[in-house]
Amino acid sequence: MRKNILKLIPLMVIMLPSFMFASSGGEHHLGNELPLFSIIPFVGILLSIAVLPLLAPQFWHHNFGKISAFWALMFLIPFWMWKGSHDTAYEFLHVMLLEYVPFIILLLALFTVSGGIRLKGSLVGSPKVNLIILIIGTALASWMGTTGAAMLLIRPLIRANKWRKHNVHVVIFFIFLVANIGGSLTPLGDPPLFLGFLHGVNFFWTTKAMLVPMLFTVAILLVVFFVLDSFYYKKETNYPDNTNGEKFGIEGSINFVLLIGVVASVLMSGFWHPQFGYSIMGIHLELQNILRDLLLLCLTVLSWKITKLEIRKANGYTWFPILEVAKLFAGIFITIIPAIAILKAGTHGALKSVVGAVTDGNGNPIDMMYFWLTGILSSFLDNAPTYLVFFNTAGGNAETLMTTLSSTLLAISMGAVFMGANTYIGNAPNFMVKSISEENDIKMPSFFGYMAWSVAILIPIFVVVSLIFF
Repeated sequence: MRKNILKLIPLMVIMLPSFMFASSGGEHHLGNELPLFSIIPFVGILLSIAVLPLLAPQFWHHNFGKISAFWALMFLIPFWMWKGSHDTAYEFLHVMLLEYVPFIILLLALFTVSGGIRLKGSLVGSPKVNLIILIIGTALASWMGTTGAAMLLIRPLIRANKWRKHNVHVVIFFIFLVANIGGSLTPLGDPPLFLGFLHGVNFFWTTKAMLVPMLFTVAILLVVFFVLDSFYYKKETNYPDNTNGEKFGIEGSINFVLLIGVVASVLMSGFWHPQFGYSIMGIHLELQNILRDLLLLCLTVLSWKITKLEIRKANGYTWFPILEVAKLFAGIFITIIPAIAILKAGTHGALKSVVGAVTDGNGNPIDMMYFWLTGILSSFLDNAPTYLVFFNTAGGNAETLMTTLSSTLLAISMGAVFMGANTYIGNAPNFMVKSISEENDIKMPSFFGYMAWSVAILIPIFVVVSLIFF
């Protein structure tokens, strides 16, 4: 396993040699020129993620990296033939250096550091215990990421409820709260918000804007969960004897210090602006962002070096989930280039109908439409790129979106984060939680079975939320 970390670092730095040879150039915008069919690779990779794991799981498991590369090349090769090597290199480096690399480095750091913390102890999955775990996970998710909080707490939650016949709903609500809605308050919490941070949204704007809607939604879900879990708990018959159980404890606690380092690194990049950086083909790399990513990589390696391998083995830690995310999102970020460019063109681009659906006759944004369209697409396409699409549809200017159009940015943020819980593919941790649960003999519902839960529970809540806040 120790050698596997070497497979991850090249994903972060593989493009660095091209820095030395790239020619300079100015930023350009192709949205007016790109035809609608240029987004076919983007649609293709997202449909592949949604459909192939269901129809051909073995084929997908062994070939998802190749499928991601195929769709990326389906965009890059025709674009290179049309615009030439300079424009292709610019677009590729722009999305990889400014968006993909920081995005995947943060996920890698959170995944590695949180995977080095093991909560041990014998807990009995009563409604009160489960409620406490969900509250703690929801609170942690905004500060250590939905991925980090989910990976930290899913195994203790499973151990606590493994004796129960009725335990599927516990994991489903865990996905709702810890793997999604709990990550609403900071850019560390959920990938869409981190992308917004990279595009200029202030770190604590998210906290102030999302706090009340998040608390309102979480409170309803916790009440519904406690009532439902109490009902199922009364139906159990073989209650476990926990008198000689393992005492509660924490292994790998040094990783909590490293988590503070992750938070500090991201905060530093948001508040320190030395006005110095490097330009590559017109792409400006700011010093604070370069330093942030280097610090996160150092914290990742340090966590791996100082954490006992036995702790990670006891956690069931493997590199597969983060490698899967890295490979798939590389293809997503590349194929999303034309969609973002077209949306930036507004009514002059091929996706003017999308812009029209979220604006009224005077060109003003319709916040409720932003919430629902962002949310519905986040449910099926993955919430990070969906957030980016509608962020740019709303103009893409962070200063304007945080002030004049703050309610619009709130609608986009809430739609992406909240409704990522609607399906297994809405947010990266969802499938990871499902996979870990099934490895521990919890019979999770199918793709559409899970949607039956989310439609019955989440959609009515989101209707109320949209009516109150938009």
